[in-house]
Amino acid sequence: MAIQTPEWVKHAIFYQIFPDRFARSERLTKPVNLEPWDSQPTTRGFKGGDLLGVVEHLDYLEALGINALYFNPVFQSAANHRYHTHDYFHVDPILGGDSALRTLLDAAHVRGIRVILDGVFNHASRGFYQFNHLMENGASSPYTEWFHVREFPVNAFDDRKKPNFACWWDNRELPQLNTDHIQVREFLFAVAEHWIRAGIDGWRLDVPLEIKTPGFWEEFRRRVRAINPDAYILAEIWHEAQPWLGGNHFDAVMNYPFNRACLEFFGGKALNTKEHPGGFKLKACDARDFAGQVDGMLTIYAPEVVDVQYNLLSSHDEPRFLTMVGEEKRRLQLATLFQMTYPGAPSVYYGDEVGMLGGSDPDCRRSFAWDESLWDRDLLAFFKRAIALRRDHLALRNGEYTTLHARGQSYAFARHNAAEAIVIALNAGDKPESLTLNLKNIVPGEGLLKDAWEDEQLPVSQGRLTLTVPPFSGRVLIGAP
Repeated sequence: MAIQTPEWVKHAIFYQIFPDRFARSERLTKPVNLEPWDSQPTTRGFKGGDLLGVVEHLDYLEALGINALYFNPVFQSAANHRYHTHDYFHVDPILGGDSALRTLLDAAHVRGIRVILDGVFNHASRGFYQFNHLMENGASSPYTEWFHVREFPVNAFDDRKKPNFACWWDNRELPQLNTDHIQVREFLFAVAEHWIRAGIDGWRLDVPLEIKTPGFWEEFRRRVRAINPDAYILAEIWHEAQPWLGGNHFDAVMNYPFNRACLEFFGGKALNTKEHPGGFKLKACDARDFAGQVDGMLTIYAPEVVDVQYNLLSSHDEPRFLTMVGEEKRRLQLATLFQMTYPGAPSVYYGDEVGMLGGSDPDCRRSFAWDESLWDRDLLAFFKRAIALRRDHLALRNGEYTTLHARGQSYAFARHNAAEAIVIALNAGDKPESLTLNLKNIVPGEGLLKDAWEDEQLPVSQGRLTLTVPPFSGRVLIGAP
């Protein structure tokens, strides 16, 4: 069957926002006992970020070049990360409630910024109405079939005993929904439909492979696409996912293999191999190994899928990229340049662009520092420049990808279409690299390629280009094919 993925995602530059930590609006009355905004994050504490705070900083996001937002969960919950859903049909009051989301959607859409939300459909919480009903009424509750309960009464709070109901990773705070039950499925599909009708542009799906019910995700896709044929359906899968990206289930996955490949190559000697993001062990690699990983990501899926993969360098579930590479910002800059010139939809995790640091959860979820004196202004300028490069050149979004060189710590490739040829050369080593690249299949004769950021032109002679790339640097050269 033909694979149909949303066209707009091919041109998207995402920005991931952890709602409690991005921005806090003075227009909203907050509960007491919030943690100081600039204090270290804790597992249970709240900072009080909200959706109106995001609205108030849309100018900042637009200036950065962002045209799509992914929000971690926004629905009512007793957890700061809101993966413990209480009410799927209402936005958390601390975030501003339903009206704040309406304001955000309207303000974002006027600017041409898309919005996708996090859907947590494998498990709910102890505060979820149907589970609370079960705790109150035991075997007499009409919701006994909504969960997998082994015996009554439900032991939802006593940590001295094992949970007697199915819960996510044996965490009794997260009772697992019984999606084999028709009423549960219809409830979850209604949630998905409700927010698509409200105007969101897609769903990011939390741990979707833990829902084992046959046909669930096929039906989910049919229901969502019937309302909005351009809705983006993004799955949190940390590994290769060929069976799920054939056109019947998801459009794309959060591309953690991309994340790991960038850490291993651009991190090099500075990479923190003691951390195992997502349980995966990392090791520094050279350009040849990196090229193998890149080629694998480009060929394992259909082009329609590759063009909408969600390519990330950091996320809320692992240490930030800059922290993982020993706070060497040149390595983050190189990875970002690669990210912005690679097929798929690049994503910036809030604050990476100004040099935010963060170790394992909850440290990777620090509050955004709106005091500009704390920003790395050079890094921010680089992000803006790399994002603008992608937005200004269609070949970086729909052009062919050709590997030109992979040796030692230097890697070069081209993105090209009928209108332009763009050569990207990256040096992840600590010494200058002189490269001679064969462009005969891209720029077959004589010509000039102009440096994207410097006042320099380099000749192509008999289809060959010679250039020097400084250490920990990248060059972008643009010309006609």
